[in-house]
Amino acid sequence: MHNKSPGGIIQSNQSSFSTLYRLVDMVIITLVYFLVLLYQGLSINSSDLLLLFVSIISYMLCAEAVDLYRSWRTAPNTMMIKWAMIAWGISSLVTTTYAFIFPDSIAASNFVVLSWLVLCAPTLVSWRVAFREILFRHRKKGHNTRKAIVIGATQSGYNLATQIMENDQLGIIFKGMYDDRAPARIPHEIQHQVMGSIEEAVKLAKKGEIDYIYIAMPMSAEKRIMQILNLCSDSTATVYIIPNFFMYNLLNARWQSVGSIQTLSVFDTPFQGAGDVTKRLEDIVVSSIILTLIAIPMLFIAIAVKLTSKGPVIFKQNRYGLDGKKIKVYKFRSMTVQDNGDKVQQATKNDARITPLGAFLRKTSLDELPQFINVLQGRMSVVGPRPHAVAHNEEYRKLIEGYMLRHKVRPGITGWAQINGFRGETETINKMIKRVEYDLDYIHRWSVWMDIRIILATVTRGFINKNAY
Repeated sequence: MHNKSPGGIIQSNQSSFSTLYRLVDMVIITLVYFLVLLYQGLSINSSDLLLLFVSIISYMLCAEAVDLYRSWRTAPNTMMIKWAMIAWGISSLVTTTYAFIFPDSIAASNFVVLSWLVLCAPTLVSWRVAFREILFRHRKKGHNTRKAIVIGATQSGYNLATQIMENDQLGIIFKGMYDDRAPARIPHEIQHQVMGSIEEAVKLAKKGEIDYIYIAMPMSAEKRIMQILNLCSDSTATVYIIPNFFMYNLLNARWQSVGSIQTLSVFDTPFQGAGDVTKRLEDIVVSSIILTLIAIPMLFIAIAVKLTSKGPVIFKQNRYGLDGKKIKVYKFRSMTVQDNGDKVQQATKNDARITPLGAFLRKTSLDELPQFINVLQGRMSVVGPRPHAVAHNEEYRKLIEGYMLRHKVRPGITGWAQINGFRGETETINKMIKRVEYDLDYIHRWSVWMDIRIILATVTRGFINKNAY
């Protein structure tokens, strides 16, 4: 077989509506800008058009970079909204930077520019959600649909078929499973879905009766998969492979190119490219605001710690940070000792090492306020898996599968596990397992909206922690 293109064989799927999306985005950005100018009673001149041009070009480039105009048929709304907001956020940053560097070339006031950028964000999102809802209703009526089959009567194939049938808004009509094995070798609950042999499936594809082919076979059947791919190449059907390792809990898996070779990252971080920039901006903004608000309370706490017990005000403990690298995490000292060695004992109820003031600080989580400085330093995030002492990490990584994957992101001051009740002492291994499960779920599902939800939940549920000793 001859190599196709040097870029590899896997390309992003482009939506048939991609041109429409691009045009509507440009119209919205332009229309909102003109409406703001008209509302302010300003006329449109060449300098306004230049700023508009900068904004549209930067947005289009960002949108292409994050693959915003691909098909979102099978993706959740939150994912589409996330990337639209990231593209507009970066574009807004470029636009405001241009306005700051060349103020004399901008006729519009700062208020006009800011109003325009702020109003565009919900408008760009709203029309997408509305249009998608129209498409969903259209597809439920049987319009704009695609026909799909699954080759390989396996559990992963059956799970996919179930999802297709349960989500009719996707506009995918499931036409059955195809397998060459005898019925006795196929799981009982799947047998009724098998419509015929693989040869029959390929014939349907060659006739143009099938749009999507999902190959759900074990990786051990590599030769057979290659044979099927060669047969399917004589059709116009879009072919997807669901290898059986997708049955496992992959963490932010994504395709990457190394030269002309395609690789799949199995355990990865969600914070790459625009995602990393967005998360860092979020941390800087939130931590700066909070530090401004708590500066005076922190000063009083520092004085109280110094006056009530011997030792430093700030306790600096080694923890594992991003990629498992050691970092120094700050806390107001709440104990008479400073454990930071190979063995660290967790605080327990009525622990004699805890000072009277320290007990109050730990109960109210006030001892963790200096960690907002760690956030500004880039060592931590406002939201993320809570960092554990190095000694505890070395202990639990041997006992809990996937434990170290929580270090694919920066540790946080609060997190998904904490607002779900897994905070403070973890006196049993089962509690730590649940905490790790929530941490990995957060990494897998991360979005700015999820961070906001966690921050609001942390504030509204209060800082009192009954499990903190």
